[in-house]
Amino acid sequence: MKILYFAHVAKTLGRREDEVSFSAPVTAEALWEKLLTLRPALGQYRATIHLARNSEYAGPQDQFADGDEVALIPPVSGG
Repeated sequence: MKILYFAHVAKTLGRREDEVSFSAPVTAEALWEKLLTLRPALGQYRATIHLARNSEYAGPQDQFADGDEVALIPPVSGG
């Protein structure tokens, strides 16, 4: 699956995307575990980042599978 990073997360990691794969669909928790292994610096953002799967916000009950596009959405503000 393609993992997309934005804003300060992309800046911290020095990249805008990664590719990860799983042999079966996984939960958000399992996806986070893999991402934190791959990019430990994500740990500082975990509490504030939302996951989106295929352009829609995902909740903890959602499953993620190879072929999905997953965006790590940092907090946004605006008026």
